[in-house]
Amino acid sequence: AMFGGRAAQGMPRYIKGAKIALLDIDLRKTKMAMGVSVVVTDPSKLEEIRKREADITKERIELLINAGANVILTTKGIDDMALKYFVEGGCIALRRCKKEDLRRIAKLTGGTMMITLADMEGNESFDTSMLGIADEVFEERIGDDDYLVMKGGKTQRASTLLLRGANSHMLDEVERSLHDAMCAVKRALESSSVVPGGGCVEAALSIYLENFATTLGSREQLAIAEFAESLLVIPKQLAVNAAQDATDIVAKLRANHNAAQTDATKAELRWYGLDCISGNIQNNLAAGIIEPAISKVKMIQFATEAAITVLRIDDIIKLHPQEEGQ
Repeated sequence: AMFGGRAAQGMPRYIKGAKIALLDIDLRKTKMAMGVSVVVTDPSKLEEIRKREADITKERIELLINAGANVILTTKGIDDMALKYFVEGGCIALRRCKKEDLRRIAKLTGGTMMITLADMEGNESFDTSMLGIADEVFEERIGDDDYLVMKGGKTQRASTLLLRGANSHMLDEVERSLHDAMCAVKRALESSSVVPGGGCVEAALSIYLENFATTLGSREQLAIAEFAESLLVIPKQLAVNAAQDATDIVAKLRANHNAAQTDATKAELRWYGLDCISGNIQNNLAAGIIEPAISKVKMIQFATEAAITVLRIDDIIKLHPQEEGQ
């Protein structure tokens, strides 16, 4: 769907088997460029010049219609004279469309956005291969606005989600939430591997590192133990955000993961994490609460690098401003 209705009321509301022309071309009456002057010695030639200016736009529209286009979308303007030709040809035309929308429509329909009709020989032409294809195109009124809806494109590489809300603040919040969710799905597909969410990974790593620290007989044991303790910040914060008892929930979570790592018969407990809605511990893999593995790895890496950077600061020098003499 694209915001905006037909440019003229005489155009059809519904077209089946649409062939869509995507243009970044002005379809208004052609005018001379700035700085160009024409000296006319015969006053009778003025009307011929005006007629030729109108015919240039008419010829461009005829190129589009003769190529089979019945839906014309352009980022520039269309004047009343040009609209008359589209109405007579039974076409739907939209003006001042966003370039971003036309690029997405090109992906959906397999069309090509044209920035000029000029060919290699200096003439103007329009090839039918540049047209996008859709099963149906129609105008639909949603709320107080008109939208042009396209269904059954040549490909399925683009779609539209229409958000509605009580006010702009709610719509902005819904848009941000939807964007975050889509980015999470995109990152999961790029990662090609996922891990259970809800503090599952952090709790499992904490238990594993605590056990590993006890095998070391040097001061490294303290550093690893502290690192293991810091990983529990994530499940604790999740519990606090969900208005749950963080101490109780994290204790249950650690007990489950300790059992999963020490008892082979309870290996299924390694998928357990926090359910922020009920405040219980559940199998988050079965519940569909997952995170991209690459995001989890990078999060731990960046947090570790930030902590190391801070620890490298062994002294702070603070300069106090000089006191002015009394």
